[in-house]
Amino acid sequence: MAHNIETIAVIGAGTMGNGIAHVLALSHRQVVLIDLDDTRLGQALDTIAANMARQVKKGTLGQDEADRALEAISTATSLEAAAPVDLAIEAATENPGLKRKIFADLDRICSAGVILASNTSSISIASLAAVTGRASEVIGMHFMNPVPVMDLVEVILGSETSAETRNTVAALARAMGKTPVTVNDAPGFVANRLLMPMINEAIICLDTGVAQAEAIDEIMVLGMSHPMGPLKLADLIGLDTCLAIMQVLHRDLKDDKYAPSPLLGKMVADGRLGKKTGSGFYAYP
Repeated sequence: MAHNIETIAVIGAGTMGNGIAHVLALSHRQVVLIDLDDTRLGQALDTIAANMARQVKKGTLGQDEADRALEAISTATSLEAAAPVDLAIEAATENPGLKRKIFADLDRICSAGVILASNTSSISIASLAAVTGRASEVIGMHFMNPVPVMDLVEVILGSETSAETRNTVAALARAMGKTPVTVNDAPGFVANRLLMPMINEAIICLDTGVAQAEAIDEIMVLGMSHPMGPLKLADLIGLDTCLAIMQVLHRDLKDDKYAPSPLLGKMVADGRLGKKTGSGFYAYP
């Protein structure tokens, strides 16, 4: 059985957080977008408005519907704003300590029975549930980037996640126009367990001189029908996120085939994180 979700807090106003808020608002939910940084919140609202305007221009969204959705999103700089919600979705940086702190605080702030979900790319759901007193209501909701475009929500079950929590989150994903696919808690889950080693191997091919970035990407687009090459995709995801996921896979699976490419580590150390910093495997003026 699933229960109804009307009001949702999204914690983190970055690329994933603003995308999640976007699709939630279009599904006629009330959304409070929470971030410590007022500037980031303003940028997130601008991004959502621009993306909805693009949908209106394409004819896939009505102007009245876009206006109503934008009105359904409020912002806050304190986690206490999550107190009245039916569900909270954490979309903070892929940092285990930060995510555990957010989950512990949400457990204190939110009412009993409120579901706590994480958009984590690779971090154990059980480890997040362990800092709460509601393990049966903790779950993963891994959205794909860009959220308004991509169909999948990878629904990750912790060891104690209840069937009711799973059904509620799956119903919400469908109401957002997404397709929920359920997996079990494991390093990288399924999406990144398969995707990140491919991206890492593409980086190794570049670093060892097998081919240039454009050639590597073109081969995967033309030869494997991928919509985007792995290096361009890494730039879109963020090289810091790619590195963090590879480190989780390497550490938790204890297999050197998941060791991050030295070039990936160097680029992150140099601050070349991809599209969000203007420089990665490609330049973004």
